[in-house]
Amino acid sequence: MDIHEYQAKELLAKFGIPIPRGGLAYSPEQAAYRASDIGGSAWVVKAQIHSGARGKAGGIKFCRTDREIEEAAENLLGRRLVTTQTGPAGKLVSRLYIEEATLIAKEIYLGFVMDRASERIMVVASAAGGMEIEEISEQRPETLIRVTVDPGVGMQQFQAREVAFGLGIEPDLVSKLVPTILGCYRAFRDLDATMVEINPLVITKDNQVLALDAKMSFDDNALFRRPHISELRDKSQEDPRETFAADRGLAYVGLDGDIGCVVNGAGLAMATLDMIKLAGGEPANFLDIGGGASPERVAKAFRAVLKDQNVKALLVNVFAGINRCDWVAKGVCDAIRELDIKMPIVVRLAGTNAAEGQKILAESGLPIIAADSLADAAKKAVAAAKKAA
Repeated sequence: MDIHEYQAKELLAKFGIPIPRGGLAYSPEQAAYRASDIGGSAWVVKAQIHSGARGKAGGIKFCRTDREIEEAAENLLGRRLVTTQTGPAGKLVSRLYIEEATLIAKEIYLGFVMDRASERIMVVASAAGGMEIEEISEQRPETLIRVTVDPGVGMQQFQAREVAFGLGIEPDLVSKLVPTILGCYRAFRDLDATMVEINPLVITKDNQVLALDAKMSFDDNALFRRPHISELRDKSQEDPRETFAADRGLAYVGLDGDIGCVVNGAGLAMATLDMIKLAGGEPANFLDIGGGASPERVAKAFRAVLKDQNVKALLVNVFAGINRCDWVAKGVCDAIRELDIKMPIVVRLAGTNAAEGQKILAESGLPIIAADSLADAAKKAVAAAKKAA
């Protein structure tokens, strides 16, 4: 789960990370009021969406007067901001963060991620702040500093100092940067985060350390024990198909094709997508219904897939182990009748009670296309989707 910049800053501030003064606004008038409340002579108006590269897309505006703030807010609110990370559909801007302007002397990149190869939290830092980490690693790889943290002891003071000195920070500023690095680590650990990123972390001209931008992502599987984090979720920033599925306990990822997939098991789902591509088609989604799929769960999966208006055909691929093919077959038949599905549906069943499941499908009287293998199912689904289109 991702959250907005202002939410990430509020969380990080509780762990001792210094942030500029700022406030949230939902209208041009409120934006101007926030600026007067903050004080000063210059402000930054920031679109709040779940994406980086907002500045390059015109989502961050520097303003010196109330009039400029209102004009910037008027231009941004209600707009779909398209960045290099949002895709062509963009993200809707429904709130703004107004922040005092900062005189910057130096920009730094600081990130904490879960390194699955080493099974450790990894600190990634660079003196080339203000750039995306992908650009830094490609254009200035020599500036990258990497430090792994032993989960048994946590991040130590000497590791934070090592990062600070590696960034070329003046010795008198190290004592200010070290608490920020350690605070980010504690936030990552204590809030079950999967990413904490401050870019840029700046040294101001009066030698202060400030987090000018912040991003945080969290482990969905740990949200049950972090209700205050779960409440920060903004569904308007998510793919509505994925939101619908997630709210019903389904593992779903939306794609751009026209063949809807209902599969049990993540590995089989990935193989199904590959076979559809190999057969010349485009999958509309990844969907894993899990190992214990009841007829009710299968029906929920159908509803999730049909939320995508681009779907022209459905492919159900089940290799039953813990699951049972007769359950899945009953769920498929019930879903077709209940939802009055008219599009072609290809079903491949294998494993536990496969014969019983195939018999249920054959005797249902429904126009279901049976397949003997995954390759056969993919070819039939691609042909059906092309014919429907």
